[in-house]
Amino acid sequence: MRRRTFLTGAAAAAAAATLAETPYATAAERDRAVAASAARAVQPAGTTLEQAAQATGTGAYKRLAAGPGWPLVVRSELAPAGAGRDDRRTGLASFVQFTDLHLADTESPVRFEYLAKYIDSAHRPHEALTVRGAASLVDRVNSLSGGPYTGLPFSLVMATGDNTDNHELVELDWYLTVMSGGAITPGTGDPSRYEGVQNSGSALYWNPESSFQDDYKAAGFPQVPGFLSAAGRPFTATGLRTPWYTTVGNHDDSIEGTLPDLGLLNSLYTGGGKIEGVDDATAAKLADAIQHDPAAAVTLLLTLLEGGGPVRQVTPDARRAPFTPEQFARAHLDPARTGAGPVGHGFTSAAASSGKLYYTFPVAPGVLGVSLDTTNRAGWADGSIGSAQLKWLESVLQTYSTHWYDTDGNVVRRGSQDQLIVLFSHHTSTTMGNTLPDPYHLLDGRHTGTELVALAQRYPNVVAWVNGHTHANLITPHGHAVPERSFWEINTASHVDFPQHARAVEIADNGDGTLSLFTTLLESAAPYATDFGSTTEPNLAALYRELSFNDPYATPAAKIGGSGDHNTELLLAKPF
Repeated sequence: MRRRTFLTGAAAAAAAATLAETPYATAAERDRAVAASAARAVQPAGTTLEQAAQATGTGAYKRLAAGPGWPLVVRSELAPAGAGRDDRRTGLASFVQFTDLHLADTESPVRFEYLAKYIDSAHRPHEALTVRGAASLVDRVNSLSGGPYTGLPFSLVMATGDNTDNHELVELDWYLTVMSGGAITPGTGDPSRYEGVQNSGSALYWNPESSFQDDYKAAGFPQVPGFLSAAGRPFTATGLRTPWYTTVGNHDDSIEGTLPDLGLLNSLYTGGGKIEGVDDATAAKLADAIQHDPAAAVTLLLTLLEGGGPVRQVTPDARRAPFTPEQFARAHLDPARTGAGPVGHGFTSAAASSGKLYYTFPVAPGVLGVSLDTTNRAGWADGSIGSAQLKWLESVLQTYSTHWYDTDGNVVRRGSQDQLIVLFSHHTSTTMGNTLPDPYHLLDGRHTGTELVALAQRYPNVVAWVNGHTHANLITPHGHAVPERSFWEINTASHVDFPQHARAVEIADNGDGTLSLFTTLLESAAPYATDFGSTTEPNLAALYRELSFNDPYATPAAKIGGSGDHNTELLLAKPF
């Protein structure tokens, strides 16, 4: 978690300028690079190879428009880029990653919006539209015929965690419906009215339907008549036409992705008291407790609800109850949620009984996916991996490898088959330092991202580790003195904070002893232009993107990444 500072108009303008920067000296040079990238592609349309959102205007509040596409950047840190590989290339796999959708019940009593200036994710002005934003991202994937560089149809979509914002049953229901298709009413409590902070009349929040000059409107945010009622009205999600899988994240596991869920706040989740604001001293104290002393945070929350702070009465709703890991898996097995398949979306009846949320699945012929559970039920935002799961992972790697390296660097030849392996998790290698004992499995040790990298580097057929959590685009090479022991870590920005990206990943054999991993960023199907007088479905999806860019506590320039983290060709030595 980070403290966020309300951006001034000048700071927002600087952030917008940063987003427009490229590593090219002139616009003409950039345009030539974009054209060359498109020429190498089979089907660049509908991706950020074709166009990407760009901020416009000089005011504090920025509008978005279609900007130029982002060129392909060839990264050869781990293997050379051989000439003529485009002509020899054979596509092996093509899939899409969603991450950090954060579908949010904004009317829930267990939210800490009043801590926004202390905690990064406490409140976002656009969060009432998370469900519609995710549905628009699904529509984008459905509109694409396949990977832009191999042309292979997407075999699957993997959502790498934080699919819900506060691990509520109703948020899980929305996520499963967005992915599989069906009718959704993205609201809780009284269906006839909005009962969250954005009609509270407090200057701390954007009150979109009111002319009241809150802090957000002072920073240029508009008045949008009918916004809240439109955000909560029923709509029908198309659902993915591609099979999809789920990886669990910390927001799918703990209170606001941070506090351990030990069942102490269940009555608060489903009850009728919602704290809408506290004084600065109390806010600072609670923010500190959430980050450093969970027990004190729970005690303080209960005290506030008993009369220590302004509590709004909202309509109780049993659907807000938090879910367990077992319930998470069981919900995926509901036949009504099968959609394009597969049944369970990676989870089995055994997972629904045990709560073990890690599994393997086929990405393509000869390519195996491994979905890991890197959450720690002791709480905190960052994660780790349990000893039992780490042992299971090594057994999987050995099953699908004909050779690997022991901890001393000696080659072990024992397996009977080789498959390329892609790891999926919520957390990244640098956000897996939370080794607090799991309160539900106290005897199971915890292991860091550094340990997971070391294990992966012992198995040459691990080619990529795909993850989220940071809400930022970042691609990291994990090199080794033995080239076949190297792999790429592909971290993708969230779909709740700008730039709201998903990523297409393609694996290709170059026919010269190397592999290429193509990573292409995708935006939702929403138009760029917005209309403050409209609440049509396309305009709500467009507002979701534009409001996220203007979120005064956000840092879009830090999230978007550099050109080498966007549309890339990642070279790698072929392991077999």
